[in-house]
Amino acid sequence: MAVIQATPELLSPTEIDRAFRDPYALSARTRGISWTVLLAVLVMFPLVFTNPAVTSVAVFTMFFLLATVAWNMFSGYSGYISIGHAVYYGFGQYAVALLILHLSITSGVSELALLPIAGVVAAAVAVPVGLLVLRVRRHTFIVLTIAVMFIFQLLAFNFPSITGGSAGMNVAPPTWSGNDFNLPFYYIALGTAIIALALSWGIRRSKFGLGLLAIRDDEDRAKGLGIRVTRTKLIALVISAFFVGIAGGLYAIFVGQVFPQFAFTPFYDLYLAVFSFVGGLGTLSGPVLGALVLGPLQQYFELQFGATTLYLIIYGVLFIVILLLLPRGVVPSIADRYHSLLAAHWRRAEERRSRSGPATPSAVTTGEARTESVPAVPTVREGA
Repeated sequence: MAVIQATPELLSPTEIDRAFRDPYALSARTRGISWTVLLAVLVMFPLVFTNPAVTSVAVFTMFFLLATVAWNMFSGYSGYISIGHAVYYGFGQYAVALLILHLSITSGVSELALLPIAGVVAAAVAVPVGLLVLRVRRHTFIVLTIAVMFIFQLLAFNFPSITGGSAGMNVAPPTWSGNDFNLPFYYIALGTAIIALALSWGIRRSKFGLGLLAIRDDEDRAKGLGIRVTRTKLIALVISAFFVGIAGGLYAIFVGQVFPQFAFTPFYDLYLAVFSFVGGLGTLSGPVLGALVLGPLQQYFELQFGATTLYLIIYGVLFIVILLLLPRGVVPSIADRYHSLLAAHWRRAEERRSRSGPATPSAVTTGEARTESVPAVPTVREGA
């Protein structure tokens, strides 16, 4: 083995990353600034818009934000579209309501301290439910999650000694009142949503998250690669259920009532799915965008058309339009089109440059990557 030509210098990892990275992707600094600005806006919103009607809509939007981010951690990353997360939402509500009733809790702070218990109860319920529904895939999984949700709704109706039946349960309201009543709920929901979002970011960049994405792409191949698919899916479902249960507990304390038809409702899962699909399923920013844009819109539609439920038709039409025009959601679709436009612009520029004169050594730009000139690779041949 004889080396004919030696390379004077190899590319460093930094140079390789710079040569092959997407030149159109937002930098880490830009993304960090965007998230910081969004957080500042959300923190200041109830302090600037102090009207109780406005802050009430903002509180429900934060509930949706928390639950949508949690739903995306399972359905978005694993590809298993769940229409049964209302089970965990309902258990979170009833867990808080029953604890407040039987422990005779009257302090608002003590009521809010029960929220982690609501999350733990929902997560505990997700274990047997997950072991049941995760045995199937695709459309069968969707149908099975809907069936489980309706089973729990019927159980809540038919055990009035525990749940109050169709009469529901009353939850003692917190002791504070006035224009500041909504603020604790808003900031607790926002803070919990930030924790869920940070956890979602960590999952997406971890080995565990890589396993979830592999399951979403090809579950059989992921299993062949040694990924414990059932355990991975179940852990993701339990984490997702924990945060949805907290959202349910917050809702019960804020509204002051729990009814089976509202605790275990398929409409809730429709909202979460639409929010995630519109923003971008399986992305980090998609559920945030969907919840912040469509959450207030949902509240407006419910106030205007709640008696006739016409707003559900509007949501259904919106869902169909999004799937037809932007099947990957707003964030990924806009990013893809932005990349395509820039790539076409660079191609036209390169064509004009090649027609105007002799080509000069320059970077080669495509729609997906831009590579710098690379030093020669060692040429090796077999010899005596």
